[in-house]
Amino acid sequence: MNTTLILLIGYLAAQFAICFFVARKINSEEDFLLAGRTCGTGLITLSLFATWFGAETCIGSSAEVFSFGLSGSRADPLGYSLCLVLSGLLIAPRIWNKQYTTLADVYATRFGPKTERFAVWILSLSSLIWAAAQLRAFGQVVSSTTDLPVDFTLFLSFIFVVGYVMYGGLLGDIITDSVQAVVIFIGLGTLVYFIFKEHPDLISYISNQPAERLTLIKPNESWLQRIDRWAIPILGSLVAQEVISRLLAARNVKIATKSSYYAATIYIIVGLIPVLIGLVGPQIVNFELKDKEHFLIDVAEHYLPIMFMPVFAGALISALLATIDSILISVSGLFAHNVIVPGLKIKDEKTKVLTVRLCVVGSAGIAYILAYNSDSIYALLEIASSFGTSGILVITLAGLWLNKGSDLVALTTLFIGLIINPFYDYVLKLDSPFVFSIFTCGCVYFTLPYVFKFIKVENAKINFGESNDFKEFKESI
Repeated sequence: MNTTLILLIGYLAAQFAICFFVARKINSEEDFLLAGRTCGTGLITLSLFATWFGAETCIGSSAEVFSFGLSGSRADPLGYSLCLVLSGLLIAPRIWNKQYTTLADVYATRFGPKTERFAVWILSLSSLIWAAAQLRAFGQVVSSTTDLPVDFTLFLSFIFVVGYVMYGGLLGDIITDSVQAVVIFIGLGTLVYFIFKEHPDLISYISNQPAERLTLIKPNESWLQRIDRWAIPILGSLVAQEVISRLLAARNVKIATKSSYYAATIYIIVGLIPVLIGLVGPQIVNFELKDKEHFLIDVAEHYLPIMFMPVFAGALISALLATIDSILISVSGLFAHNVIVPGLKIKDEKTKVLTVRLCVVGSAGIAYILAYNSDSIYALLEIASSFGTSGILVITLAGLWLNKGSDLVALTTLFIGLIINPFYDYVLKLDSPFVFSIFTCGCVYFTLPYVFKFIKVENAKINFGESNDFKEFKESI
């Protein structure tokens, strides 16, 4: 058994031990899903950062920048950092003050149970596709650093993640996220140090790049395509349950808001490291890459002394674990809290916790099947990023910032959001399908009440209350 594998097993065992210890403090559904709403600024900040810093940041952005320059990676870190800023500005103050448990509670309160349950299905399917991408990347990282078969490491990753998440809940997740964030800092920092050691003129490599590698604009890209590429990370992830659960776990609204801004700052600083390495890739890669898609791993294997490879592997695995466990807890919370518990009228807190844990097993199983049957991490990520997002975004912002709306209008908006983005993208082949799908869903939400009123459909009215909502907004900023 090689040294890297032994150290990785030890690292993963330590993560599991933390969750096993934390499990003793879980006595209620709120403890499991929201860490008892007891977390401070440091824990929420590091957890938000670690949750966002996934496979596409570590592996995808560096490979894209290596191949295409800065235009290959606008989502990471700039787009997702801006998304965290908007979360602190638009989401945190509104959702924390309402004391919701999940994002779907917004829909239940503002629209009704039908919208709530339909949204749960959309949010859950999108998140599970994303989890599958992270799980597959996790298996590939373990495989590439231990020489074990990918299918075998994928299965081991599935087993570990199930036990790890099922025991610790969100508190275990947040604590291990904080550990994982530190490991990410150390792992990426160590890699930069050894690259810099061999290439003392590394900074000059950046200034000597061809102009086309230093622009954020891709060749022959229209302004509509440009807007769409920015909108997907900034708006497409704005209402993710994975982030919202952490905002709700904060002790107070100020912590929730500040942590979003701090996490965005850390994300953009640390996220620039893979981008920097990818940018100078043509100058520092004087060896044959095994796989351009895993550019960063190949660079690490070349530049890091063998004793430091476990540190780098730990950083990658930390980034992936922080995302996978967050997704599984979020999906399980949505299904258990908003569908199963009210459907079966479960009142006992221990039974509620057991229900959520069983949902973790089921969610992980679905993610594993998706990961096992997919050939590409990035194909999964592309599907997840646009699956019903536009409708969810519109009804969430409306639900948080307007008075109670119509269940029928919200349901119609969600349905349109599911079908309109693929239609614009694959049928009409528009340059900006995501932005146009958001615009369409907005038009549907705000004009449909008048259509229903004209044809005399009952209960399809939206109330535009401004006084309390916008006073709270002004106070929050």
